[in-house]
Amino acid sequence: MKDRRGQIWGKLVPYGLSDLGFGNGKPGPWRAGANQNTVFEVSDNVLIEGKPLAAGRYGLHMIPGKEEWTVIFSKNSDAWGSFWYDESEDALRVNVKPHKNDYREYLTYEFPVRKPAEAVAELQWEELAVPITIKVADPDEIYVSRLRRELTSQPGFSWQGYLTAARYTIQSGKHLDQGLKWAEAAVSMPGIGEANFNTLSTKAQILQKLGKTQDAKSVMDAAMKLPGTTALDIHQYGRQLLLGKQVDEALLVFQLNAQRNGDAWPVHVGLARAYMAKGDLQQALEHARKAAAQAPDEMNKKNLERMVESLAQGKTYDQ
Repeated sequence: MKDRRGQIWGKLVPYGLSDLGFGNGKPGPWRAGANQNTVFEVSDNVLIEGKPLAAGRYGLHMIPGKEEWTVIFSKNSDAWGSFWYDESEDALRVNVKPHKNDYREYLTYEFPVRKPAEAVAELQWEELAVPITIKVADPDEIYVSRLRRELTSQPGFSWQGYLTAARYTIQSGKHLDQGLKWAEAAVSMPGIGEANFNTLSTKAQILQKLGKTQDAKSVMDAAMKLPGTTALDIHQYGRQLLLGKQVDEALLVFQLNAQRNGDAWPVHVGLARAYMAKGDLQQALEHARKAAAQAPDEMNKKNLERMVESLAQGKTYDQ
């Protein structure tokens, strides 16, 4: 096959507007693809190269240039190519700078940048790329709005749907008041809510982030005392406290786990880590030895054996 380098831009695809030989008889832009319109569709309002474009479906056309390209978003997305392109149907025009790119034998569209608030759609062909920067003002607001809509359908008929939505607000650190409403629905919405460790601990986390420390503690205490709460549930909460440098609170949680679940795995793991964080290496060593003896798999066993070895030498172990 003949190498296409040097045969595309300015030749197969002319620079500027060109006579397409069909359609409305006017010089037109390039169709930026083949046959029917290349379509650009966005579900929400965006900024294209800093200029607003409303949510919708658009026909994509381009005017190539040696140094600069014009990218056109047409309200007509159903046409065939650019033969009947009409400037009066433009929704937006932006200018972009092409750049050299790795060789592409076939015309391709890629997204080399993908971030929550920004993406780059890029036409790539031969040794050229034409980037189009797409941004949204507030991705969290978009996502929360979508969660609200989804909760009016099937996900809104289970506590798991509200739990997932509430956990998103913990992850983002935004819309926490809305997250608390979702968490409360997951716990107690009539016919749907369920007070279990997952729903109550999620509510407690949101309360903590909202600065309602005492309320968070009360909810978390209730979660740990539920009949269905496991030793692993309590252990993981204690680990969260340790990671947050709340050592005294973590030790109390691990001690509660021991009172409630005795020698169950991973009770002694938590106590070993808490006493180690407190600087009581002797007690940490005692619990680490018990934990190593009951490890459920080789990976945990080896890790705990290394902890025992380190503690026996009077050193802490951070893994």
